[in-house]
Amino acid sequence: MSEPVVADLTGKHLLVTGAARGIGAAIAEACVKAGAEVIGVDRDPVPGGIVADLGLPDAPEMIFSEAIGRWGQVDGLVNAAGLTTRASFTDADVQRFDAIIAVNLRAPFFLMAALIAHLRKREAPGAVVNIQSVNAHCGIEELAIYAASKGGLQTLTKNAGQAHMADRIRVNGINLGWVATETERAIHADKGAEWLERQGQAQPLGRFIRAEECAAQAVWMLSDASAPMSGVSIDLEQWVPGAAP
Repeated sequence: MSEPVVADLTGKHLLVTGAARGIGAAIAEACVKAGAEVIGVDRDPVPGGIVADLGLPDAPEMIFSEAIGRWGQVDGLVNAAGLTTRASFTDADVQRFDAIIAVNLRAPFFLMAALIAHLRKREAPGAVVNIQSVNAHCGIEELAIYAASKGGLQTLTKNAGQAHMADRIRVNGINLGWVATETERAIHADKGAEWLERQGQAQPLGRFIRAEECAAQAVWMLSDASAPMSGVSIDLEQWVPGAAP
């Protein structure tokens, strides 16, 4: 019998968006520990990274061109950047709609498109991990646009996984629920630290999912250890969608 494949990223060159903090930062760090060369991308400075506003239409092309200029190749991509702006059907406006869709859906699409074109030209395999959300299944009312953007990203994950299976380009996603991050704390800052702590204690595990746990899944998905899996979105949350309350 052959030896099992481990989640090793040695020799891989990866782009990770949203790398300044939270989920993106945890994934970038985990990828480096697994042996990869990583360029972090964020609108805020990342050591050795690329500063870019993913809300701008030309951002994906600029990011990919700069990465190629540094390395000559890119082998994988993690789309972890995202806006969690609140907006429902009763209070949304066009400006918020366009801003959320631009960062959460348009930018990942064109970053994936750039990587796919690059890998096909090289006739090389590659991997993409999209950080999605359990809100893709429906979402709470105040996250209507956010849920739509993540639902769209989940569909693009499946579409790209199917379309480029024969190119050996694997595309998978992680639907995240509540995760203990700085962003989450900032969103609920007005409720106090005690409120967020109580919410974590009320979860089945007695705590929130950790960013490092998401990062471990992302490393596995990027590595050959998860091959040939593609077009799959994993729900990383403490409840199963469709289960009775």
